[in-house]
Amino acid sequence: MNYPGDEVFDRIEVLCEQGESYLERGKLLSALQKFQKAYDLLPEPSNIYPSGTWLLTAMGDINFMLQKYERAAANLSKALSSVEGEGNAFIHFRLGQCLYKLNKLVKAKEELSKAFQLEGKEIFDDEDPQYLQFFQS
Repeated sequence: MNYPGDEVFDRIEVLCEQGESYLERGKLLSALQKFQKAYDLLPEPSNIYPSGTWLLTAMGDINFMLQKYERAAANLSKALSSVEGEGNAFIHFRLGQCLYKLNKLVKAKEELSKAFQLEGKEIFDDEDPQYLQFFQS
């Protein structure tokens, strides 16, 4: 298997730092672009790299914040199938929220249930109460 050289990972790290900086300043589109560029540098299969999972999750989260739920769900679904993705409560939770917004309620409840099983009711803290109400219905 061909692994990228250190220079590729160094470039990915710089792009991630830039993306984080944009994110901290509320510049979501700029952050998204940096994370996408970093993700694009990963060789295939990109799902074997923990950084790929992290980048897909970050992109999914930003797309959720931008109310681009289809895109967010695609990012997060891909993150779940990546190394370290399955069993990540946040990914399941955010995907459940996206599916809820897309009116895919059966799948939304499945994902929220997985998040709940992994992290408990706390996963719903600091989130819009509509998700907990939906989950408990």
